[in-house]
Amino acid sequence: MSLLRLPRPTYSLILSIVCLFLLSACGSAPQTDPSASPESASGRMVKPLVKSQKAMIAVANPLAAQAGYKILRAGGTAIDAAITAQMVLNLTEPQSSGIGGGGFLLVYDPQTKNIITFDGRESAPKKVTPNLFIRPDGKKMGFFEAAVGGRAVGIPGLLHMLDQAHREYGRLDWSLLFDDAIQLADQGFPISPRLHHLLSQDRFLKQDPTAKAYFYDKKGHPHPVGHSLKNPDFLNTLRQIQMGGAASFYLGQIADQIVDKVQNHPTNPGLLSHDDMMEYRAIKRDPVCLNHALYKVCGMAPPSSGGISVLQILGLMAQYDQNNDPKPTIERDHLFLEASKLAFADRNHFIADPDFITVPTEKLLAPNYLIGRQTLILDNQALKTPVEPGGPRLYSANGDEHGLSTTHLSVVDQDGMVVSMTTSIENAFGSRQMVGGFLLNNQLTDFSFLAQKNGLKVANRVEPGKRPRSSMAPTIVLDQKQNSPVLAIGSPGGSRIIGYVAQSLISILDHKMPLDQALSQGHISNRNGSTELEKDTEATELADKLRALGHEIKFKDMTSGLHAIQILPNGSLIGAADPRREGVVMGY
Repeated sequence: MSLLRLPRPTYSLILSIVCLFLLSACGSAPQTDPSASPESASGRMVKPLVKSQKAMIAVANPLAAQAGYKILRAGGTAIDAAITAQMVLNLTEPQSSGIGGGGFLLVYDPQTKNIITFDGRESAPKKVTPNLFIRPDGKKMGFFEAAVGGRAVGIPGLLHMLDQAHREYGRLDWSLLFDDAIQLADQGFPISPRLHHLLSQDRFLKQDPTAKAYFYDKKGHPHPVGHSLKNPDFLNTLRQIQMGGAASFYLGQIADQIVDKVQNHPTNPGLLSHDDMMEYRAIKRDPVCLNHALYKVCGMAPPSSGGISVLQILGLMAQYDQNNDPKPTIERDHLFLEASKLAFADRNHFIADPDFITVPTEKLLAPNYLIGRQTLILDNQALKTPVEPGGPRLYSANGDEHGLSTTHLSVVDQDGMVVSMTTSIENAFGSRQMVGGFLLNNQLTDFSFLAQKNGLKVANRVEPGKRPRSSMAPTIVLDQKQNSPVLAIGSPGGSRIIGYVAQSLISILDHKMPLDQALSQGHISNRNGSTELEKDTEATELADKLRALGHEIKFKDMTSGLHAIQILPNGSLIGAADPRREGVVMGY
């Protein structure tokens, strides 16, 4: 069997039940597809597809979906709804994203029919050195040794990015977008099973007295599922931002709290300063796009590697099909994994902050380059890893990236504006430093801990003011002829995001798979190493076939959080949420 052709949805029963419970409490339910099956072929529960005619939001938490939905119903734009939903996510999904972190945002503007991207990635303080994560003995620090505390906190970029996007594409007043989050912070929200589980597992959050007092009871146990959690500190923070805009975050009392927390950590202080906060700016960048069959697929440019790498996988597979005639009897799963190896080889070598190094974006996506790279793919034998990058060795390759706690939302409004936004604080609960009711990121650990390797500088090395490489891959797909949007999609998941999004795109665009099946299918992944198959899914059935081709197989948990909206030719909408998390879709 080929997983990219014959998926079987995989769902978590408890998440589905919780989502339905919380939605019923929201007072407004989406229109679901009556033809959708409640179970997959394997008997697991299914989150039904959602259909609507005018507007839709797909987001990782039911309360955030409800808040964004209300904004859409009130005539707000997709940007307005995204900001509102993100503020609620900061409360209900604090382990994944928030104003203490950053993100990337794609907007399709129906007036100009253009895609605009906003880079709200965190940046390194001015006083960092390439040896930020090197111990006095010359060895690099362990991940959590670096991540927990102030050392790895980058300048948060999310609020500046959202403020900039709202100035250009918002319709409702900025102050109205915070009401739902303020109400939940004041009156409380129920702790979800996922948040409770992660609190139970985390080893470091209790080290911060503020976080311990908020997330745990007096005996040090995490508050139980359903416990109403109030956040008066975040309430105060939100009110300042509501009235003073993003400037109040970067210049005022909130900035003072952040800098003080980072610089005065008792064992692992950081270098973030008031000047760093004051000088941060989100950046508008051109999207990276590639024609694929009848579509134009667009993603985020560097410092995210997600856009280029997803497009390379699609391009390598397409070039293989076009330039092998007659076509060998290659398995599509094998081809996908081999294309992923080649894409990650280039990613790890070439991609970093384009304001600090020259990223050869056009070359990496050029048809002639992809033709040459795809000739390395064999139909009957897996490439030995690590595969070498293409082109001259400008830098030493480094594939470090640990961030798993990220979130994605997709929104379409009644005027046809489309938003695809992925945000993050990097590791679960970020730096485990809580200030003003929110958690600070540890995004600087997305840099290479080593500045040089094998006699060459590492492209993604630490430098003052630099933005660490990311794998976030918010994506918008256009119809080539009409230049109109047909799909918005993205996912959390660290560097596996690239595979999650690429696999889903192939299933949806090439194999016309329904959204719910595409998002729930078992994941397969190769990041220029072993081939990973998602545990407890139909993906494991591929193991023997892939081993016979030379793949080294590992079985992994892969908790993606895909959220997608499909725009049909008649303008109606279909949405789906990944069953592995608590996300839902709402529309009207």
